[in-house]
Amino acid sequence: MSTPRIDQINVVVTDVPAATRFLEGLGVEMPPITPEWMPHHRGVPSATSLHVGHDLAEPTFGIDLDSAVFAHEWGGLSPLFTGVVLNLQIEQRSEVDRLHDLAGSLGGTSLKAPYDAFWGSRYAVISAPGPMVVGLRSTPDAAMRTVPPDASAL
Repeated sequence: MSTPRIDQINVVVTDVPAATRFLEGLGVEMPPITPEWMPHHRGVPSATSLHVGHDLAEPTFGIDLDSAVFAHEWGGLSPLFTGVVLNLQIEQRSEVDRLHDLAGSLGGTSLKAPYDAFWGSRYAVISAPGPMVVGLRSTPDAAMRTVPPDASAL
């Protein structure tokens, strides 16, 4: 059994293009994306933590801006949800199911039961005490990837 680690943060916003323009205005170089996804999803460049005691050689983690309607699609969140989803990387697909079940005994509530996501991971979403939202995501498996949702249908 591996140790889960936060490897991605999804920032769910009401207006992805406005949030992108704001970050670009501050000088953040946003990577390009296909035009149909611009209203719903943008990757944000990230770096390792600079806090004392953290190993700067650790790999970076992902930060994405996502629209509320896209987060509803992948995470079972309300289409009106805005906020942060902390995603835990879990090596084994079966561990997503086990941790999803365990979360209930720790005070969590399932928002999206474990399923095989289009990006090739086993994925689940939990509403946790704090409050916070936690995604449980297995290491992506290329053989499990499927076609992503149609961005124009979101």
